[in-house]
Amino acid sequence: MSDVPTPLTDDEIAIQLADHPGWTRTGDEITRTFRLRYHGSVALIVHVADVERLIGHHADIDLRWDTIRFAITTHDAGHRLTAADFDLATRIDAIAAAHDATPV
Repeated sequence: MSDVPTPLTDDEIAIQLADHPGWTRTGDEITRTFRLRYHGSVALIVHVADVERLIGHHADIDLRWDTIRFAITTHDAGHRLTAADFDLATRIDAIAAAHDATPV
């Protein structure tokens, strides 16, 4: 049995994107941007990072003064999209809502 996550097909990715409004596919990653002031974004990052540590899956995070962008792909699957990416997207959405981040 392989420990490498199974990449999703294009059809499976389309279904997952339909279930994750606000997330956009860019190549082999999904991205979403939220509007939140800098210090609020730092708190959001700490919260997301704590969850990521627990689940063993991480997003790339781009922090700007009033926006925060998450980009997710599965590095262990050759930088392809897997079910773990959409699970993390769901978790990020809930955390962002808890921090009153506004989707862009």
